[in-house]
Amino acid sequence: MKKLLILLFAINLPAFALFGLGEDKVDTKKDCEPPQWAIAIGHKEMWKEHNGCLEEDINENIEKKSKISNKVNLKVQKITNNIYALVGETGQRSPENFGNNSTHGVIIGKDSVILIDSGASFLGAKQIDEVIKTLTDKPVKMVINTGGQDHRWLGNDYFQKRGAKVISSKKAKIDQIDRTDYHLNRLSGLIKKSLDGTIPSYPDEVFEREKKIKFAGIDLELYHFGSSHTIGNIMVWLPKDEIMFSGDTVYVERALGVGPAKDIKSWIKVFEKMANFKPKYIVPGHGSLTNIKQATKNTYDYLVLLKNKVNKVLDDDGSTLDAMNINQDKFKYLKNFESIAKRNAQNVFQQLEFD
Repeated sequence: MKKLLILLFAINLPAFALFGLGEDKVDTKKDCEPPQWAIAIGHKEMWKEHNGCLEEDINENIEKKSKISNKVNLKVQKITNNIYALVGETGQRSPENFGNNSTHGVIIGKDSVILIDSGASFLGAKQIDEVIKTLTDKPVKMVINTGGQDHRWLGNDYFQKRGAKVISSKKAKIDQIDRTDYHLNRLSGLIKKSLDGTIPSYPDEVFEREKKIKFAGIDLELYHFGSSHTIGNIMVWLPKDEIMFSGDTVYVERALGVGPAKDIKSWIKVFEKMANFKPKYIVPGHGSLTNIKQATKNTYDYLVLLKNKVNKVLDDDGSTLDAMNINQDKFKYLKNFESIAKRNAQNVFQQLEFD
């Protein structure tokens, strides 16, 4: 009878007795598999709660660990067990976001990490690296720059000094070199002291149109289909998972900017080629993890509207001012629309005027 009472007492012990008192909480999802004994006695969820393994606990821990001097955090979105999107603000670059008003990708391989886009500054790269360290202990050994915009590559130096190899399209590297001074001058005004420590460093390897890579057990396909937001934009396709890292070819939740490539016809064609892959998930250049339906609505449909309406202005012998006043209100739900819509129409008019 005494043995039976002891057994019943043990089974009904509270969580702090069963699972330990004052133990450190786990840091990442990889540590959150309940042990067999907890499952066997029906305390799987209790074990997870005690060890900080509920979804809200994990997200809170990631936010705490990724914080740098109370600055703006990157939002972590899990796509698969080893693939994540890191989502920055959709507003302007600022001292608080280190210039990372952009979306980045993390692919965790067998022994190392592949990073899609290195951030807009030394501190931006450091922020990305610290978020990655909440997901895995593996080091970043490959960085892919999806284009020539600042937040795609100005963090290269940070990762190269830690042993990473950087890859981009040939045109993206040319674009980076040509616009280095422009980016640094602009960022010095936008992010101010958060630019400190930033050293421009260019890709170690480039390709023309297509490159297939097997790295850390991951199969990747890199494609440069032509100009979209910038002249060297590429796609990173993961065929096994049907995930497309689109770079600045896709914007969601915020209005796109037609420049600096200023080739709207090419951008539309590039988007169509991307859509032909029928991706299950798209990690955009700006905004949250998305799909082809939302990407089409927020990016492709807007580009087509701009092209068609500006062409109508040209057919009617209209002026730049007429183009700037075309009705774009269908897309005013997008963040930053009011500040960029007229400039987009002006840029498209200048592109199409002499076609």
